[in-house]
Amino acid sequence: MTGGVDGARDVPTGAPARIDTPSPGDRRLTRLSLNQRTVAHWSLREAVTGCVDAGINAIGVWREPVAEAGLPTAARMLNDAGLRVSSLCRGGFFTAADPTALHKARRDNLMALDEAAELGCDTLVLVPGGLPDRDRDLTGARERVAEAVGGLVPAARERGVRLGLEPMHPIFAADRGVISTLRQALDIAECFPAAEVGVVVDTFHVWWDPDVIAQIARAGDRVVSYQVSEWITPLPPDALLNRGMPGDGHIDFGVLTEAVAATGYQGDIEVEIFNEAVWAAPGADVLATITRRYAELVAPHLCTADPD
Repeated sequence: MTGGVDGARDVPTGAPARIDTPSPGDRRLTRLSLNQRTVAHWSLREAVTGCVDAGINAIGVWREPVAEAGLPTAARMLNDAGLRVSSLCRGGFFTAADPTALHKARRDNLMALDEAAELGCDTLVLVPGGLPDRDRDLTGARERVAEAVGGLVPAARERGVRLGLEPMHPIFAADRGVISTLRQALDIAECFPAAEVGVVVDTFHVWWDPDVIAQIARAGDRVVSYQVSEWITPLPPDALLNRGMPGDGHIDFGVLTEAVAATGYQGDIEVEIFNEAVWAAPGADVLATITRRYAELVAPHLCTADPD
C-alpha cells in the first residue's frame, strides 16, 4: 500500500522498515517534531500523549485543534508535557483582491501571532494563498503577499514570533500558494530582517526545483522550519493528499537535509503528512513508523548538536 504506514505491527507500505523502532531517549530523535496534521484524527491531547510515549520532543501544532482545546489549556498541556512547539500552522492566505477580505485576513493573522506567542512558539507558518476566483493575475497576487507580509512584521516583532513564508509546489499555485519556489519566497523575506521573516523548507514542495540547493544555501539563517514528507506516485485525485511517509517515494532526503544542515539550522524537523491511509492508521503505529524512517533517512544527515 504505497503511502501507507508500516506501524509497530508492520502494516505494509511501499518501503519496509530496515531498523528497529527507536526507543524514547534515543539521541537520533532529539530534533524530531510531529506536525499535528500527520495524525489528523487525534485531538491535541492525544497528539501530545502520543509524542511523549514515542519519545518525540517537539510538536508543530495547528490552530483548529488548539482552538478546540482552548488556547490557555493547550499552552498548559504542551508546557506540562515538556514539548517544544516547533511551529504554529497556519497564517497567510494574503491574496484576496477585495479590501474587505484582505482586512479580514490581516485580523486573522494577528490572532495567529497572538496564539503563537501564548503557546511559546517562535514560528508562524504562512501559506501564501492562491488566486482569487476568476483572477488570472499571478503577478498581482504575489505582490499582495509581499505587501501583507510587510504589514505583519511590526506585530510579529512585538510578539517575538518569526514569520515563515512557505513556498508551495506549483501544482498548488491556483488554490493555495502563488509563491512556488524558495527563490520567490526569499525575494520577499530578504526585504526584512532575518530575525523577523524567514522561509519554510518543506521537502514535498521544493524537491523538484533544480535551483533548490543553491536557494537553501542563500537562505542561510532565514530557514525557520524544515519539514519532511514524501512525494508519491501515482497522484491521488486530491493532490493535497499526496504526501507520503519518507522512504515511500521519490525524494532524496539526504541531499536536502545536508543542504539545510549546512546553513547552520539547529531547529526541529517536522514530519508533516497529508494522506488518507496514514490518517486512517492507528496513531501509535504512525509514530512508530515516523521515528524509524526519521532515524534512517534524516537524522544521519544532520548536525548532532542539540537545539537551543
